[in-house]
Amino acid sequence: MKPRIPLVELCCPPLTGGRLDEAAATELAGVLKALADPVRLRLVSIVAAAPTGEVCACDLPALLGRSQPTISHHLSLLVDARLLEREQRGKWAWFRLRPERLAEVRAALGA
Repeated sequence: MKPRIPLVELCCPPLTGGRLDEAAATELAGVLKALADPVRLRLVSIVAAAPTGEVCACDLPALLGRSQPTISHHLSLLVDARLLEREQRGKWAWFRLRPERLAEVRAALGA
């Protein structure tokens, strides 16, 4: 007969550090919500892959097969989540990633 292993030895050690408090979790959920849409994920991907690091809003409707107002709506949500930054140049808005914000998301997820 095998000896019984005490249940205490089978439990995981208690979690320490690295956990999100409620405010940080709420903030991160908002950012992840902004990314939780295929069009917005594609927008972030397009901007991230741009050779110059930025994209003119004028090019995005054709790339995504969506109307300009739809693209503007999605870009606005990404800017509000501080994932993209917007710069007005004459008639057009240009967008670039905010790498520090992506780094914050990675860090909060433990990456």
